[in-house]
Amino acid sequence: MPNIDIRRPHSLSGTDAHTVIDHVATRMREKFQVETQWKSDGTLGFERPGISGKIAIGADEIHVSAQLGMLLSPLKGMIEQEIRRKLDEHFS
Repeated sequence: MPNIDIRRPHSLSGTDAHTVIDHVATRMREKFQVETQWKSDGTLGFERPGISGKIAIGADEIHVSAQLGMLLSPLKGMIEQEIRRKLDEHFS
């Protein structure tokens, strides 16, 4: 299965970064019917048929990792581009 691994530096406080990721998660649920859940380790897990992953908030970076199923494999480039665009929009 193809993997997505994107890291983006940020200079927000942990609380502000968490708020931004909450906003992004809301959009993910609305646009892509993705289920999201905050984990005890502070990462946001997301899942729907064909994709699962997490968003981790570090002190100075956001780390998005995901695994794509066979049906979404051909869309890996487009999915990565959309993730990068959203991260740039919120963390640049």
